Amino acid sequence: MIMPTTINKKPEHRRIRREKNTIDVMIRLYCTDHHGTIDELCPDCSELRDYAHMRLDRCRYQQMKPTCGNCPIHCYKPSMKETVMDVMSYSGPRMTLRHPYLALMHLFDNFRKPPEKPLRPTKQNSS
Repeated sequence: MIMPTTINKKPEHRRIRREKNTIDVMIRLYCTDHHGTIDELCPDCSELRDYAHMRLDRCRYQQMKPTCGNCPIHCYKPSMKETVMDVMSYSGPRMTLRHPYLALMHLFDNFRKPPEKPLRPTKQNSS
């Protein structure tokens, strides 16, 4: 498998790292309680995690990102959106006790107003 080069990749903003950590914890809680996993995620939850990380990496807002529920751009495909909503509705209330810092930061992020919808990045010719 060929790994993509990271020479021109921008460093990941701490806001995106925290979002990834939050979704990881939520998926892990859900997977452990619903699929009986302990150390590893089941294949379906692992796929959801990878998809969520990809969407965060490609988010046009990056560090100015609102929570997904407040975002004017709905970038998840419908099947993944439904699955992640199930995960969040189950894990969200449990986050308060198990991961209070992440839950509190997510709550604060809910008050963040979404910036204006950014323009789509234009593809540059690779010649």
